[in-house]
Amino acid sequence: MDVLIKPLITEKMTAVTEKYPNRYGFIVDRRATKSQIKRAVEEMYEVDVTSVNTMVYLGKRQMRYTRTGFMSGRKNNFKKAIVTLNEGQVIDFYSNI
Repeated sequence: MDVLIKPLITEKMTAVTEKYPNRYGFIVDRRATKSQIKRAVEEMYEVDVTSVNTMVYLGKRQMRYTRTGFMSGRKNNFKKAIVTLNEGQVIDFYSNI
């Protein structure tokens, strides 16, 4: 099971990172525990993780109008993790672009 799916690079997460320079967000597997997330971040980015906060989001309902009528569905559910690192440590998401 791949624990980390992708890093969160949104306006809201960027504002959190500017206010608290040692916090980063990730989209993670919904079955992953906090200890698995901590271990995965430490192995991938070679940093020391202080704490992990998680939250599960319900996918939004979507509707669109097509030639055959209205189609409705929903986006996927996902789990978000906010990872706090030790003071002075950073993760550079843009280093391998």
